[in-house]
Formats: sequence, C-alpha cells, structure tokens
Amino acid sequence: MSNSKFIRIAEVIEQKIESGEFPPSSKLPTHRLLAEDLKTTPATVAKAYKLLSDKGCLESFIGRGTFVRASSKLDKAIQATDQETDFNFSILQPCLEKNLSALKSAYKQAAELLTPSVIGYAEHSGHKAHREAGIKWVNKYGLKGATEENILLTNGAQHALSLIIETITKPGDTILVEQLTYPGILAIANLSNRRVVGVELDEYGLCPNALSSAIDEYSPTMIITIPSHQNPTGISMPESRKKEIAKIINEKKIWLVEDDIYCFLDDEPVAPIANFAPDYTFHISSLSKAISPAMRCGYLKSPDSQVTALNASIRTNIWLASPINFIVATLLIESGDAFQIATQQRIIANERQKMVREIYPSIEFNSSGYHIWLPLPEHWQPDRFAMEAKSRGIIITSGSYFCANNKSTKYIRLSLMSIGSKERLRDGLHELQKLLHSDLNSFFPY
Repeated sequence: MSNSKFIRIAEVIEQKIESGEFPPSSKLPTHRLLAEDLKTTPATVAKAYKLLSDKGCLESFIGRGTFVRASSKLDKAIQATDQETDFNFSILQPCLEKNLSALKSAYKQAAELLTPSVIGYAEHSGHKAHREAGIKWVNKYGLKGATEENILLTNGAQHALSLIIETITKPGDTILVEQLTYPGILAIANLSNRRVVGVELDEYGLCPNALSSAIDEYSPTMIITIPSHQNPTGISMPESRKKEIAKIINEKKIWLVEDDIYCFLDDEPVAPIANFAPDYTFHISSLSKAISPAMRCGYLKSPDSQVTALNASIRTNIWLASPINFIVATLLIESGDAFQIATQQRIIANERQKMVREIYPSIEFNSSGYHIWLPLPEHWQPDRFAMEAKSRGIIITSGSYFCANNKSTKYIRLSLMSIGSKERLRDGLHELQKLLHSDLNSFFPY
C-alpha cells in the first residue's frame, strides 16, 4: 500500500467537509468502518484523521469519536502558494507585474510626504485629502452623491463588509445574498452568527421577483449583492436591473450592501444601485482588484443616517485605516495613474477572456472580467475535480465554496489574472483541458 494513501484519504475527507457533505460538528465514521469502506487498514485511516486534526479540520474525543470542526471556507477558496511551478487559478487579483513600476514610484513619493500630522491620529475614518481622492475614484465609475462626510476609509473591501455587518445587524439576523456568492461574505456571516439565505440569480444578476419573495418570507435585515462581474458567475447587472433592485429596496426600506469592487472592468461606467436607493445602500469600492490587494484601501459610501455609527465602529475596531497606504492611493488617483492602471487591467482581462474561449471553443461562457465560471463535464464533481487538479499542480476553486444554500453545483471558478505570463496561463489552461476530458475512473476512488 502506498505511504501516500492516507494523504489522499485526508484530501477527499477535507473536500467533503468544505462542500458541506460532512457539516460542522458532524461525527465521522470510526477508523474500522471507514477502513472497510475504502478497503484499507484502520491504521491508514487513523493517519488521515491525525493529519486533518493537525490542520484544524477535525477534533477527537476519547469515548465519543472524531468530529468536524467549524471552519471558514475562505482559506480553501483562495489559496496562496509559494510553489512557482503551480498554476494558480484560485486568486482574483490584478496582474501585479504590470503595476509594480507605478507602485514603487508612488511609495517612494509617499515617503517624502510623511509629516507628524499625516502619520498621527485623524478625525473620522481618515484624512480629508484621502477621502477626497476616494470621491474621485468612485465618481469615475458612476457613483453619485459621495461627499467628504459619507465616504469612509476602510482596510479594503473585506473590512468594509465586516464593518457594515457588525454595525447594522446583530447575531441571529438574516442576510440575503446571491445564491452563488463570494466566500468572504459567507465567512463573515458564519463568524458573526448571522443567518445567510441565498436568492436566485438569472442572466442579469439578482432576480427581482425572487428577492422580493425572499424579503417577505425571511424578513432580513440586510441584502448583499455583487453587481459587476459577479464573483463567481461573472454576471454584470445592466442599469435596468439595478433600477429594479433599487425600487424593491426603497419600497421595502431594507439595507443593501453593494460590493462594487469590479466596476472598473466595465467598458463604460454603469450607474450603481446606490444612485437609485441612496438612503438604504452602502456602496463599497476598493483598489485591491485594480492595483494591489496589499494596499488595503477601501472606499465605503454610507447612507447619511449611518455615517456616525460606522465612524464609531471604525474607531472602536481599528481607530483609522492606515494613512500611509492612502497617501499612495491618493498620489495614484490624483496623478491619473490609478485610472490608467485600472484600464490596463481591464484590457488584459478582456484578452484573457478571449484566450479561454479560443482554447475551450465548445463551452459557452457568460463570465466576464477577471475570472471564468467553468461548467464541468457530467462525470466530474467540483470538489473531486479540484483535488485531482491540485495533485497535478493546478490550483482551482471548487464551485461548492460559493453556494450560499449548500446546494450542489457543476462549476469551478478560474482566475485568469494571478498567473502573470500569458504563455504560462495558456499552458495551464491546456493542462486543465486535459484533466477535464480525463476518465474519472483512472483516479483514486472514494
């Protein structure tokens, strides 16, 4: 028996945990029963359980058995790797090599601008000049009504999401999300004990009729949507759909979070939902996807009625977002470099979308932007496919991580941007194509 078999068993169990087949706190089979099922030995199963326990996935109790620990899906959906030989299709980020020169120059300029007043404490969520730059950024992509008072500075979009949920909702509240959504939203809700309910998507994004029905049925406190180049489906709402959603929000008088971090990828600006429902919509933008995730610069436009509460939460939680990073952000925005970088990234994304369609001509895609929502052949399940891809040095994200209602899906998400070289990206897509057409039965059975 191969010494690595226990590792493969552990990988399969971990995939079942992440997909929800083995939910948190559920009891796993005994070593003997699982060994009989897999035609292996109890010692091999014990080694697999030990490996998963060391990773924090399982916990064992004498006399009670082995149980699944509660954990976040986020670290599995987004996998950073130091292995340069890997094809990493799991991270949604810009092609950073293209941005290095401008970033180095801006950080060098920022060092000359450091003064005691700049690096000290500031009122509100950050300095006035940095909030003014944020207004220029969001205005460029169609947002109206942003002011020095209602634009807040956050440590990226993820911090903004967490901030809004913690401030506006309370434990036990229901939050409506798209039925396929960004795992970071699910992770925040899980950690903060908020109930999440997925709402149907159609070809134009969040479905108005389904949303209205879900509001009536579940009485949620908040709705979260990703309107542009939606993660994971890649769907972008047209303005007409955004107006339909805004009408429901205004009529129902319910909070909406518009996570609009991919809006710069639109060929032409499309007005956000916040323009049509400003009293109830929190609009989130950031520089993470356009320039660099390491900058942690988020711009949150709040309804005027919630500015004071959010500022108090920011001060309680982090006091203020780092002014040093916002100096760099402001330099890039004021010089116009930020918008040029964003345009360049959009062009690269469009080129790579075209490449995928050339390599996979028989597959129909509705996706756009930084990623592809790739349908799998009938014989593949997404978790199993992700495991086999990883064994070949291909890191992809199973569609199961995006399911708000724990329903099955036959898709995987592929980032097209984290692999810097076009040639290497092409090689990775071809390797993935070989796996797509491989015989399932040739792999490790479970």
